[in-house]
Amino acid sequence: MKKRVIFFLLGLWVGIASLMAQDVPVGVVVAFKKGSSQELNRYLGEKVDLVILSKPSQVDKMAAERAMSDFFTNNRVSRFDVNHQGKRGDSSFFVGTMETPNGNFRVNCFFKREHNRYYIHQIRIDKTND
Repeated sequence: MKKRVIFFLLGLWVGIASLMAQDVPVGVVVAFKKGSSQELNRYLGEKVDLVILSKPSQVDKMAAERAMSDFFTNNRVSRFDVNHQGKRGDSSFFVGTMETPNGNFRVNCFFKREHNRYYIHQIRIDKTND
């Protein structure tokens, strides 16, 4: 019985440690899968560089949420997959593919680490030719 408790606690500790060490927050991926700007808002930095369909802008957190809400309203997400992710120093990123009825989009999302937490500082969404 003691071995089971020890293995359980060890597994729990490893699981919690791996969640705390994540460079790309799982909630961001879930927000893109759902097409939810409200969920994405929790991870946005105070200033966000947005490039949506080749239209660049640097906006505050609330304007970024509105822009993403407009995008998700016009492009209902049917599938989202992370193709690649990486980390360098206090920055991390992922590249994903979003499928919508209006076509497929490549999503690049870049994070900066501040106060032991990763925040989105850039989102780039481009239509693909698939």
